[in-house]
This record gives sequence, C-alpha cells and structure tokens, in this order.
Amino acid sequence: MDPVTLTTGRLRLRTFEPADIDEVCAAVQDPEIQRWVPVPSPYARVDAEHFVLRVVTEGWRTDTEYTFAVRTEEHGPVLGAVSLHHPRAGAWEVGYWTAKEHRGRGYMTEAVLCLARWAFTDLACTRLEWRAEKGNAASRKVAEKAGFTIEGVLRSGLLNKAVLRDCWIGALLPSDLGLPGPLPYLPAPA
Repeated sequence: MDPVTLTTGRLRLRTFEPADIDEVCAAVQDPEIQRWVPVPSPYARVDAEHFVLRVVTEGWRTDTEYTFAVRTEEHGPVLGAVSLHHPRAGAWEVGYWTAKEHRGRGYMTEAVLCLARWAFTDLACTRLEWRAEKGNAASRKVAEKAGFTIEGVLRSGLLNKAVLRDCWIGALLPSDLGLPGPLPYLPAPA
C-alpha cells in the first residue's frame, strides 16, 4: 500500500521521511521510551536511520506494518509514533510512543483513535489489540482513554531486549467506536 496521511482536528499522521531521522533519534534517547519500547538501547542515529529508511518503508511496501509520525502540522515537530503491525486473521496490533516533551496533552490518545478508525473502515480490521509490558502505566492509560478493554495479562507475551516479559493485553472493536464490523460478532453470554 502507498503511505496515506490521516488527520484529526489537531493532528496529522503521515509516514516518516528521511528528514525525520534526527528527531526520531533525539526522542528515543528518552530512558522511558528505551525502557518500555522494544528499541535498541543505547539508541544511535544508525538505529533511527534503520527505522525510518528500512522498517517503516518495508512495512508499507509489504502491507505488514503501517507506521506514522504524529505531528500537529505538516512540518511541525514529531510528537511521537503510532503504528499498526502483526496482522493476523483480520486483527491488527497498535503500538506507540510519545516524545517526552509532548506527553500529557492527549495527542497519543487522539492518534490511536484516528488510526483505529482507519483500521476499522479502510483495512477491514475486526479487532485492534494493544499490548504493553506489565507496569507500563502510561501506555495503559492511553489505551484505556482510547476505549480499549483490558482483557488480562499474557505471561511471557512480549519480547523486549531479548527477554520475554509479562504484558497486559487489551482490545478495541469496531462497535466500541460505533462503527460496523466487517463480520458479525456474537459476544459470549454473561
């Protein structure tokens, strides 16, 4: 798929470009991003180059990962990153990070909801999953604000820095956003 640009009332989500490499490198120096996100640590410019020039580009080319830079305007600073990845049987997983200086303003919740609507309407996504290492309260707060239902803990469910870790898992369904799903859904009886 060719990269697309998504917008909200105050955000623009577009693919990363080579001009973003230095901003990505600077943002990912944050110890919180390096702690919770499966990125190299220490994080060097070559890692940002690999991410922007290879990972992001290949994901779009192969339809296996759609990664967006989150901004308030076309050429404004990178506020964070949000992506859909690991597609399987109609479901996708969402992942994200926010640059330290832009946290606490609701940007990532807004970006996740924008991406979810796109996934449900344009990609025929049946279920959007969120996973984060148990203890990553900031990521969980974004997921809950976006309407994800936290479904439990997956033991050994997340690989980060060559170590399997327990993770929370949550899901968002099209109906949670008032959207029709591509397939009927029959919830289990209570």
